[in-house]
Amino acid sequence: MDDSITYRELKDALTTFGITERATLEQIKQRHRELVKMHHPDQNVRTKPEMIRKVNDAYEIITTYCAGYRYCFSEEEFLEQNPGERLRRQFGWDPLWSGKPEEG
Repeated sequence: MDDSITYRELKDALTTFGITERATLEQIKQRHRELVKMHHPDQNVRTKPEMIRKVNDAYEIITTYCAGYRYCFSEEEFLEQNPGERLRRQFGWDPLWSGKPEEG
């Protein structure tokens, strides 16, 4: 597969997988396993052969995108991914959270 994919192809692949725009790599792999079991001709004789191809093509598009993904290690992205840490920083002074704000 060509490394240059379009956003439309990526969105279609996500739709095929039934996953949201925010998914972990583990969720993507798990969903692929589920869809292969569901649509593989050896598992389901009523499935259409083009469906397993569609699932595998979608997986290739998603994993190609993920392979070239540039990770963001900014503090803002960290807090986005870890909302509990954002709350702890915001309310750390409160005795219910530990009673002491983070320093530095």
